[in-house]
Amino acid sequence: MSRLALDSESPERTCDGEPSVDDLLRTYRKALADPAELFAAATRLRDTLKGRTITFSKKAFFNVVNLCSDTCTYCTYKSEPSQAKLSMMDTDATDAMIRAARRCGCVEALLVTGERPEARYPQARDWLKREGFSSTPEYLADISERCLDAGLFPHTNAGNLKPAEMRLLARTNASLGLMLESSSDRLGADGMPHRLAPSKIPARRIGVLEEAGRLGIPMTTGILVGIGETAREAVESLLAIREVHRRHGHIQEVILQNFAPKLDTAMRGHPAAGGRPFMVLVALARVIMPHMNIQVPPNLSLHSYRGHIRAGINDWGGISPLTPDYVNPELPWPAIPDVEAGCRDMGYRLACRFPVYPEFMHMADRRITDRMAAVSDGHGLVEEGRWR
Repeated sequence: MSRLALDSESPERTCDGEPSVDDLLRTYRKALADPAELFAAATRLRDTLKGRTITFSKKAFFNVVNLCSDTCTYCTYKSEPSQAKLSMMDTDATDAMIRAARRCGCVEALLVTGERPEARYPQARDWLKREGFSSTPEYLADISERCLDAGLFPHTNAGNLKPAEMRLLARTNASLGLMLESSSDRLGADGMPHRLAPSKIPARRIGVLEEAGRLGIPMTTGILVGIGETAREAVESLLAIREVHRRHGHIQEVILQNFAPKLDTAMRGHPAAGGRPFMVLVALARVIMPHMNIQVPPNLSLHSYRGHIRAGINDWGGISPLTPDYVNPELPWPAIPDVEAGCRDMGYRLACRFPVYPEFMHMADRRITDRMAAVSDGHGLVEEGRWR
């Protein structure tokens, strides 16, 4: 495997020197033919560095506003003002969701918006004005405060936030999320999925992740696999995330999200990502970032628990007993007992985590971590009585 050290004698070592992109691509291509060696290395690394517990977050998905200044050709989440799927949650709706989430035993409040909807849509500006706010981040801070007061822990995904906006949200959010998706500028060219999505320009996304690092805010990021990138571009995207984390030490998890085509999008005829090529990339992510929390969403590859565990993941991400996945609405969440059974069959324990991983809790606001401590198992995870 070129300079990659995948031998069983040294599972804690991932490379002899620093492997090049070409080294990693050779490993990737070899594993496409026979993934056993790479999967074994990924499993050893995960077991050695992360143990035999695989985590998830029991969440409620708050579809706060799905108007968006970007247009991505694969996205069904975005709505236009005239569409039936439009969501602009007012205070009453968010309060009702908070109550429902608590009744269902949810721990995380995932707050999701489109990219700066008020910059493009007067309807969004009017909605914010009715709620008493001038910007989406200001409203998200208010929702986050109410969630925290009710015993839910917010995690916000709101696109390319400014430093002052991230500081504001960090008062109530133990972590924030921003998918890099890809470090390839080519995906923004004519005919490509990010052509009309200026917020997806890689330098802008990386700049936000860098700024969050300077602010000391734990961040979730990741790549979207199967939207037209090459294998080289996927590997380069993972390396770009690794470099940001090396500089600041604040990337708490990396999501590998496999593309699923949507019937109402321009990419409806594009093949879904998955199977062996996707799982090989997941395993390569574990080798590239051995200490990282690596996540694969379970609803995008139902009943692939065994394969993804073999590929080295240690987290399933958010699973909701209450709300759909508004990003992939055609793909329901699996039942938590089914995920637990899939882990148990492979010899692993399923545990519920907070929106911030235990090793990153020291970076979160003390007010948030004090409230987490009240429902923690003593090891930084959620006590079973709080989520079962």
